[in-house]
Amino acid sequence: MKSLKFALAAGLTTLGLTSQALAQQAVTVYSSRIEQLLKPTLDRYTQETGVKINLLTDRGGSLAERLAAEGASSPADVLITVDMGNLWNAAERGLLRKVESSALDANVPANFRDPGSRWWGLSQRERTIFYAEGKVDPKNLSTYEDLALPKWKGKLCLRTSKQTYTQSLTAMMIAKHGEAKAEEIAKGWVANLATDVFTNDNSLLKAIEAGQCEVGIANTYYYGRILSKEPNFNQKVKLFWANQGTGEGGAHVNLSGAGVTAHAKNPDGARKLLEWLSSQAVQNAYTHGTFESPINPKAEADPIVKAWGKFVPSPLNAADIGSKQAAAIRLLDRVGYR
Repeated sequence: MKSLKFALAAGLTTLGLTSQALAQQAVTVYSSRIEQLLKPTLDRYTQETGVKINLLTDRGGSLAERLAAEGASSPADVLITVDMGNLWNAAERGLLRKVESSALDANVPANFRDPGSRWWGLSQRERTIFYAEGKVDPKNLSTYEDLALPKWKGKLCLRTSKQTYTQSLTAMMIAKHGEAKAEEIAKGWVANLATDVFTNDNSLLKAIEAGQCEVGIANTYYYGRILSKEPNFNQKVKLFWANQGTGEGGAHVNLSGAGVTAHAKNPDGARKLLEWLSSQAVQNAYTHGTFESPINPKAEADPIVKAWGKFVPSPLNAADIGSKQAAAIRLLDRVGYR
């Protein structure tokens, strides 16, 4: 009887240790990325490694506030969010920790990661110029700055200033030109509007197609989404890579990205997940079908994205742009950009 009790006790102890080990191995992810786009990739990680992923999704700002409120009791190991400003703010608020990883540094170009090693880009979201075929000669297009000139008066479509992508583009202008010049450019954009600002880029691109405006600025992945359903859309609305001339600075690239949380219970597991997500093979799964560009330069882009051709991105560091986000919001308010 004693030996039976001992065996049972030993079995329960082993079971308890196993459960504890599994709990420690699991990685909890807070993500503002659309669940249906991210979960299949995380499920693949579980299949390949045996590591369980606990996923919670919400808006980027809400997740940052949740992390701040939870403090040391937060179960989150990883924060995945979109936009340079959100990544920079999370790091500056102390919500992300410094992580040393030669794999992440090799997979993610230096201008798409935090100089303090607190976050890394996981996919590129280019924001560039689109125009109406037959109404605009692409030879007359060049830069974001050029769209502020009087020749585009009554022809320009823009997205609302309330959206982070508009804010980050403006922040890039501040980082590139200084606040005074950036304000002059933003004033020119507002003066050239053909219609009220749009709440999303899909509507903006459709407005160009409908003739409401002749030119606009939008994220390329919205264009990709439309093309995946309407392959002939590119016969009506064309993409133009902005700022490609010598000295023009390159096209603006925003990010989806991630970092290990300050109070992660499984920081090693979190780091390994980010290394895996940024790896060449996995970048295909992470970006194909989303119409973003891979952050890893060795990865192949989705065929729809690849068809747009190569371009020169802005060399400005994502953290420098993110740090100007608050100034960009104030600037947009000053010039009456709604």
